[in-house]
Amino acid sequence: MTHRQQKYRTRHPLLRWLAVLIALGILLVSVFFRNRIARAQYPCRYADAVTRYAEMYDLDPLVLYAFIRTESNFNPNAQSDAGARGLMQITEVTFDWIKLKIAPDEALTFDDLFDPETNIRFGSYFVAYCLQRYGTDLATAAAAYHSGVGTVDGLLADSACSPNGQTLSHYPYPQMRRYVHKITTAYQRYQEIYSDS
Repeated sequence: MTHRQQKYRTRHPLLRWLAVLIALGILLVSVFFRNRIARAQYPCRYADAVTRYAEMYDLDPLVLYAFIRTESNFNPNAQSDAGARGLMQITEVTFDWIKLKIAPDEALTFDDLFDPETNIRFGSYFVAYCLQRYGTDLATAAAAYHSGVGTVDGLLADSACSPNGQTLSHYPYPQMRRYVHKITTAYQRYQEIYSDS
């Protein structure tokens, strides 16, 4: 073996290890940035209020984040064409009903739904109510949050939409179907992203 061949053989394993280390470094950096991008797309804003009301109403905070992201993309000043307001897009009729349940003696008005704390408080109560009413089935609860309890109750009586009369398996309205898909997909993504937190 020549001196040159011996030198190459001793360097060759070092080059392999260097290549492995570089590849691992690139992998770690890509995972880090992918996670940062995912967290930017699925943020956990208003964490104090979300955590407080999730605990109060026995909810997974990630469910609330899924609703807030879907409803307003975390814009506290959001307002829909139907007049729904704030982070969790609550209508005036729903606001009045929830106020009777949780704040009958408080001087709150519909305008207070632009306050993130108030909106999350009211929205959390309604999410919890829908989940409790429909056996903790997130998809059915999301349909009720979006389209109303009366609408969902009517669909539950239709065997084409609900074989068991308790949860929906078919969503006959395209807007409802899209909404349920957005909520369940967002919740799944939140679980994937924040499962190690």
